[in-house]
Amino acid sequence: MEKVKLKAVILTKEITKIFKKFGLNQDHAKISAKALINAELVGAYGHGLSRLKMYCDRISKKVINPKPKIKIKKISQSISHIDADDSIGFVAADMAIKKAISNAKKTGIGLVAVRNSGHYGLSGYYAEQAVKKNLVTMIYTNAPPAIAPHGAIKSLFGTNPICFGTPSGSKAPFILDTSISMINRGKIRFASKNNQKLPIGVALDKFGKPTTDANKALKGVQLPIAGFRGSGLAWMVDILSGVLTGGNHAGRVKDPFEDFSGPQNIGHLFITFKTNLFVKDYNKRIKDNIKKVKRLPKVKGVKEIMYPGQNKYKRYKMNLNKEIKISKIIKDELEILKK
Repeated sequence: MEKVKLKAVILTKEITKIFKKFGLNQDHAKISAKALINAELVGAYGHGLSRLKMYCDRISKKVINPKPKIKIKKISQSISHIDADDSIGFVAADMAIKKAISNAKKTGIGLVAVRNSGHYGLSGYYAEQAVKKNLVTMIYTNAPPAIAPHGAIKSLFGTNPICFGTPSGSKAPFILDTSISMINRGKIRFASKNNQKLPIGVALDKFGKPTTDANKALKGVQLPIAGFRGSGLAWMVDILSGVLTGGNHAGRVKDPFEDFSGPQNIGHLFITFKTNLFVKDYNKRIKDNIKKVKRLPKVKGVKEIMYPGQNKYKRYKMNLNKEIKISKIIKDELEILKK
């Protein structure tokens, strides 16, 4: 696959200009661009620039509102409900995590629900913002049908990521950000766009047969982690981020790449709370917790036991001052979108 190299700062400016061209204001365009570039820097390419054209297409077809009138309803000092007015998901999520952080700083806990939003990229990106404020966080969002409920042969649940973040006592935050599928859908779309094969055991085609063909997987069913347990977790996230918030649920979230019949109305749920609610020495205790795990005997070939988010932080720091490698396909898309 032919690669093109561009610096992150230059790319961020280019993406910001593209979003502005499609109607977003300067602040919203920059928020969205930074989220996409962050995905590239941490190596989550399926959530990065490969999705830019999709967002622009949805704005053009008026199923993303580039000029949203976002409303925040105060339910209590700790709880807020946001109607995102069909905004691009990055903007709604950025507003929500900031509100959740603010609420937690005032009362000890922040709970923010979002409805009428869209795909917001990586949950971990928002979790990091809370962790930097010395807060623990849990984040949930649902997604278009990709996983069949256990016992069914038709997709209904999304890959519905589960995200948990906490200060770790070191520079690299503890961020567990994982879809409940064997691999996230973004990786399958990335493989499809770049003519790459999938690993065995992650998807079935529309006839229920195992496949390594990304295009067949997109039309078929993704497999959940841990069988019925993964299906149950997907259901849990659908309830928390869809049923509870007022967002779409039970398979009603529209596919952002293929269904332009209306807005997605994705729901998100952000929970943040202070580390010292129950103990005063949380930072000391979390350091002890991580050290205990890291000192365990290691299997052959493992140099260090890594906690969730540690590798991603290393990739980010390593890539921050390097040029970002993007495929020629995506580079060509950027050129078309800039015209």
